[in-house]
Amino acid sequence: MQTKLTQLLNIKHPIIQAPMFLVSNVVMVTEAMKAGIAGCIPALNYRTLDELRVAIKELKANKVDGGSFGFNLIVNKSNIKYKGQLEVICEEGCDFIITSLGSPEETIRQAHAVGIKVFCDVTDLKFAKKVEQLGADAAIAVNNEAGGHRGNLTPEQLTNLLSTELSIPVISAGGVGCKADIDNMLSYGAEGVSVGSPFIASIEASVTDDYKQACVDYGAEDIIMTERISGTPCTVINTPYVQKIGTKATWIENLLNKNKSLKKWVKMVRFSIGMKATEKAAKKATYKTVWVAGPSIEHTTAILPVKDIVYKLTN
Repeated sequence: MQTKLTQLLNIKHPIIQAPMFLVSNVVMVTEAMKAGIAGCIPALNYRTLDELRVAIKELKANKVDGGSFGFNLIVNKSNIKYKGQLEVICEEGCDFIITSLGSPEETIRQAHAVGIKVFCDVTDLKFAKKVEQLGADAAIAVNNEAGGHRGNLTPEQLTNLLSTELSIPVISAGGVGCKADIDNMLSYGAEGVSVGSPFIASIEASVTDDYKQACVDYGAEDIIMTERISGTPCTVINTPYVQKIGTKATWIENLLNKNKSLKKWVKMVRFSIGMKATEKAAKKATYKTVWVAGPSIEHTTAILPVKDIVYKLTN
């Protein structure tokens, strides 16, 4: 199946294994490349720049024809490691970078200087036009069925809109759990898809078996929105603990958010607290579990190797 995405990344199938905080790792992406797709890891999965550098070297050594790898960068002020991460990635090299939550201008400039492609997460036409003007190689259309932070438009609405209005390729993110879903996204005008949640329940994923099994046991109707992770609405599995703590920001957060001079700092603190809570849930099973996932877990029926998940998505 050849599309503009397969041509851009020299991959067999128009699929990106989406970057997932604390889930994605070198082994997952290596297996993704072997299966003929692209794999991506959040740079924030590595505590130090040295660890990030080692991961890049491993992926370069593991690269095979028909596969590619990249890294996701949070490019707003909440990520104080951003500039160092970008520098290391550009020094070591990779096939592509996915930017999220901020202006990709600096990333595009530095990445293009060393031959790295840049794809940008977008949720609306206004921002998509901006990243196109800045020189992005593709727009990742994050729709309202994506796991984690998601957009407001349906896959069909957003993909149709962007593919009509943009001259760069559109990659649909969200709502893909089987081959029929991929076929639908391509029919809407997408040149490929970014798939995350189905890979949480992979043998190679860096999370607990409880988290993986939850993606098998729960379905689309069990996915809800919460503001308790990062301050921005985020999709999670509706576990008993999530039901207990509620899904809305606390009254004091809402109060502080109304103060323009404090709003930025409140968001940074909430982001940090939320990421630490997510890390604990991913790495240690307790009754206090907050598991991020999207409705595409509806099609997850077993914990499988990455290669088998790719096979299910392409056959």
